[in-house]
Amino acid sequence: MKTIGLIGGMSWESSALYYQLINQKIKSLLGGHHSAKCILYSLDFSVIAHLQHQGEWNQLSDILIEAAVNLENAGADFIALCTNTMHKLAPDIQSNISVPFFHISTATAKVLVDNQINTAALLGTKFTMEQNFLKDELEKESLATIIIPDENQRNDIHRIIYDELVKGEIRNESRLRYIEIMDQLIESGAQGIILGCTEIGMLVKSTDVPYTIFDTTTIHAEACALMALENETLDWLNK
Repeated sequence: MKTIGLIGGMSWESSALYYQLINQKIKSLLGGHHSAKCILYSLDFSVIAHLQHQGEWNQLSDILIEAAVNLENAGADFIALCTNTMHKLAPDIQSNISVPFFHISTATAKVLVDNQINTAALLGTKFTMEQNFLKDELEKESLATIIIPDENQRNDIHRIIYDELVKGEIRNESRLRYIEIMDQLIESGAQGIILGCTEIGMLVKSTDVPYTIFDTTTIHAEACALMALENETLDWLNK
C-alpha cells in the first residue's frame, strides 16, 4: 500500500471527512483491520483564508509548496490537496516535488465521463467559480461543458462557505438556498451538479435532490484510496 500525503486544514472539517472517507474505502476493499497509510499536513485556515481574499497567491504558493515538500520528505508516495480552491496552485506544487500530485479534477472528470455527463454546473468558492483553474481542467479531462451560477448565486454560495461551512455551521436556510440555486442550474440545462468545494457536501446530500450530485470530497478521497492500492499510480483511471 502506498502512503498518501494529504495537505489539509482548509478547512479541518473537510479534511476530517477526507481521512474518514479514505479509511472507509480501504476497509471496504481490504476488510479486516485494514486502514490507510497516510500523512496529514494540516494548515491554519485563518491564515489561508486571509491571504486568499487579499489576493496573495504567491505567498500561498510558498505555504503549499512547503507542505508538499515536507510530506514527500516524510515518505508520502503521492500528494493530494484536500480543497478545491487551492488547486489554483496545483502546478506550483507539482513542479516542486518529485512524487505525483493527484489533482481533484482528474478524479472528478473520470466520474463525469463514467456517468456520461455532457453538461454540469460547478458550485464552489468565488475563486473556483469565477476563475478557470478548475473549470478548464474539468472540461479538458471530461469533455463536458461546465457552467457556473450567476453573480447573485455565486455571492450566496461563497458567503455560506466562508461564514458557515468552514466553521462547521450547518443551517437549514442555507441548505434550502443551495437547493434553490441547484434547481435553477438544472433547469438551465445542467445534467448534474459538481460540489466543487470540499465543505458543501456537509450541507447538501444526494438524498436532498432528485438529480445527480458529484461531491468532489467523496470522489477525490475514494480515488486516493484506490491509488494507494494500485501497483501503478494511475492504473485505476484506465479502468
